[in-house]
Amino acid sequence: MSAEAASPGFPVRKRSRPRIDLRRLGRVALLGPVSRGRLPDAIGHVAEAHRAHHPDADLSVLSRAYVLAESSHRGQMRKSGEPYITHPLAVTLILAELGAETTTLTASLLHDTVEDTEVTLDQVREEFGEEVSYLVDGVTKLEKVDYGDAAEPETFRKMLVATGNDVRVMSIKLADRLHNMRTLGVMRPEKQARIAKVTRDVLIPLAERLGVQALKTELEDLVFAILRPEEHAHTQTLIAESESGQNPLATIAQNVRSTLREAGIAAEVLIRPRHFVSVHRVRMKRGELRGTDFGRLLVLVGEDADCYAVLGELHTCFTPVISEFKDFVAAPKFNLYQSLHTAVVGPGGAVAEVLIRTHRMHKVAEAGVVALGNPYAPDATAPAGEEPADGGPADGERADPTRPGWLSRLLDWQESAPDPDTFWSTLRADLAEDREITVFRTDGRTLVLPAGASCVDAAYAQYGDGAHRCIGARVNGRLATLATALGDGDTVQLLLARDTASGPSREWLDHARTPAARIAIAGWFDAHPEDAASQDAEDARYAPCTDGPYTDGPAGAESGGNGDADGPDWPPAHSREAPAARGAGDGAPEGLVTLVAESFGRPRLLADLTEAIATADAAIVSATVEPPSEQRVRHTYTLQLTDADGLPALVRAMRDVAGVYDVSRA
Repeated sequence: MSAEAASPGFPVRKRSRPRIDLRRLGRVALLGPVSRGRLPDAIGHVAEAHRAHHPDADLSVLSRAYVLAESSHRGQMRKSGEPYITHPLAVTLILAELGAETTTLTASLLHDTVEDTEVTLDQVREEFGEEVSYLVDGVTKLEKVDYGDAAEPETFRKMLVATGNDVRVMSIKLADRLHNMRTLGVMRPEKQARIAKVTRDVLIPLAERLGVQALKTELEDLVFAILRPEEHAHTQTLIAESESGQNPLATIAQNVRSTLREAGIAAEVLIRPRHFVSVHRVRMKRGELRGTDFGRLLVLVGEDADCYAVLGELHTCFTPVISEFKDFVAAPKFNLYQSLHTAVVGPGGAVAEVLIRTHRMHKVAEAGVVALGNPYAPDATAPAGEEPADGGPADGERADPTRPGWLSRLLDWQESAPDPDTFWSTLRADLAEDREITVFRTDGRTLVLPAGASCVDAAYAQYGDGAHRCIGARVNGRLATLATALGDGDTVQLLLARDTASGPSREWLDHARTPAARIAIAGWFDAHPEDAASQDAEDARYAPCTDGPYTDGPAGAESGGNGDADGPDWPPAHSREAPAARGAGDGAPEGLVTLVAESFGRPRLLADLTEAIATADAAIVSATVEPPSEQRVRHTYTLQLTDADGLPALVRAMRDVAGVYDVSRA
């Protein structure tokens, strides 16, 4: 199945094999048993597609699964008039063309048997094993989800829980929805619209999150045709007109082929047509379409290094459009997608967008997690032909490659959501985010966040509930408040208080964009009502902070000096050594010293500093507190010391006050 798959009325495009005639398959399915050892004719196309991706696959289990499915569904018909068996056959063919492994295809053939026939889950388990049984059970639970408005929050929550342990369940569900959308025309218009809206709001974003672009793009086009028929028809006309004339991309593609051939780079250069919704979006963005806007060039190479070699040749031999360059090879997207994006100017000033990727990257870009196969196979985490990588997964990521880190985090915060409505509203908002940024941690790892995310979001993405102790951050090496919005490519270093009883501020909710952060903060206040009441009573002019000495990194990792090679140079070098007060060296009376404390603002900060000074046996002669600036506060104290030798201890006591990051002499 192509990512540019057809929707109703979509112009015919070149495909590796023709669209399957489901009515013919239905007739074949009703012809009765086949001879011993022969694959049933009805799944011949499934076997062909499966062997294209898995040449050594054992097809006997598919034969047995088909025979059970056909016999159990015999006599059942779809609303379209076809035998019901055509539906699991079509769903399985979709997954086979994406490269799904045998276990997924077996479960797909059987996915409706437990729900709609007399076949039991125990029978499936006995004949096909625990893994197939688990997948069929998961899909069966999803089939029971009522997508009505009243039931949406809780049922979709259950759906995610059922899916979370094995994303192959969701892969089958997405293929199931795609085939149902293809045959939606037999239903009443109002039911078509209801199903299309749920597909648009929930299933398409999930397909995007799972990286299954081939399913996502066809679902988008099918939804577009139902919900916006006039715009769909207009887009269809524009595409048809473009295909009837000369394609300017063909000339640029030939020039690119010649350039790469002369450079000695083995590459396949293809013209990749845009699907309906993509063309519509470009038209909405630019107002008027150019001839090159109906497609993009796709350059496929063998190795990662070849991607950059191609990029170098294109930028050398053509005029590049630098603003269009994006590197998703070095920094893959959250859904496993890898590719280099650029644009070059061809003959006559025509601008062509170019995608550069390896063949493996292309397979994953089309099929996402489906292309990664069985998560429990020994080599599941390694590319084909390579050994599995040593060591554990990246922080926050499961070893199971079919459960991306974003889904693990989603499943974590759905357990913390206080009620179904909160979960549903935050999930919908999260799925609606279509732009992301990648920020770097000080250990070199990355955090993927929605555009507009703040340091608060980064803290909860990195530390989970441990972020309750966050008191500040450094962004690109400079001190920053937790409200600071992060940009793509920023480096963020989060500063945590050591006191594990510390809590967040309500103001953080104003700066949190991610569901994980918002739900965690709200959950903390629900569990600590006395702290919530105390904060409500405080003067709100100060920014939040926490109690106790600060740390940088995991709990207990002290952030002072250079003890941690990965930690900050904290406190600043000029404040680590406090000068002794030896009388009136600078014209001040004996025993007087003026100190400046730099801190993050918070409630009770002035009281805590005053107490620390008193504990160090110093008397305050005068004090000034400058108005907060970007949630940072400067305190200047003139102090009377009973013993000048006590100054170092006084400075240490002031630095130990939560939120104070520097103390120095004026």
